[in-house]
Amino acid sequence: MSKSNKIIIQACLCGAGTKKSQAPTVPYTPEEIARQVVAVAQAGASIAHIHVREDKMVDGEMQIGYKSMSLQMFTETVELSRKYCKEAGVDILINLTTSGGEYEDVKRLQHLGALKPEMCSFDPNTINWSNSYIFENHPRFLNLLAQEVVKTGVKPEFEVFDTGHIDSVMYYVNKWNIPQPPHIQFIMGVGGSAPGTAQSLAWMVDHLPEGATWSVSGIGKAHMPMMLAGLALGCDGLRVGLEDNILYGKEPDGKKIIATNVMLVERAVELAQIAGRTIATADDAREILGITRHCLRDGKTEPVSISL
Repeated sequence: MSKSNKIIIQACLCGAGTKKSQAPTVPYTPEEIARQVVAVAQAGASIAHIHVREDKMVDGEMQIGYKSMSLQMFTETVELSRKYCKEAGVDILINLTTSGGEYEDVKRLQHLGALKPEMCSFDPNTINWSNSYIFENHPRFLNLLAQEVVKTGVKPEFEVFDTGHIDSVMYYVNKWNIPQPPHIQFIMGVGGSAPGTAQSLAWMVDHLPEGATWSVSGIGKAHMPMMLAGLALGCDGLRVGLEDNILYGKEPDGKKIIATNVMLVERAVELAQIAGRTIATADDAREILGITRHCLRDGKTEPVSISL
């Protein structure tokens, strides 16, 4: 059970694969992403999980909004997000992906030291994603990532897709002295990994490392069931967004309702409040996760992770 009645809502804005043909409002450009960071913060999200996209030639064909680990795209996106949030008077934690797949290790790491986000994703295992492609996270890379989060003070969000991944989390935490307790993000319902069922989630929650905080997301049809199960089990956070799910529901005639990121955040907020939970602000999220800031010489702030 969560130690706090406050609950963190995280918005995963675009991921690496969701296309505008599937969800017209999914953001591709730094401008689109930054504007949606502000919008989800205003809707109640305290963390924005960010992937970046770029237009790229792939097999001789120009792909618009193709997955990317470009430092330039990350820099533009983060700088605009910080700028627009300041102008709008909202606060939100920036959580940058390190999930690069086919990209070389340095490209999956370089934005952490350059941009000093408060959080980053840390996927502790390789999986056959939905039995269709290899979601590669080689131990070579994970050892480098573990060292980088310790060096930069970025709080890792350990993305756990299956039961054995919890053991891998603690392997890297203990080997590289990553500050504890860890924060675990359960991602349920990916084909070939833990199913998006209440029974499966309950087992994994029961095997959390001592003191760990945790959040949950369900992919696709598991989206709503995992929010409800997470709330029943006392989660610290709910993860929503077009990265994980594009459907909001159906019209009476059966027509599908395509979601927006704001719609998904607003529904998570409503469900959490029905469950008697208080929606965490960005500062609440920092306190729950053990993240603080210190002042730099130019007066700007930089995130530092600390152990609770």
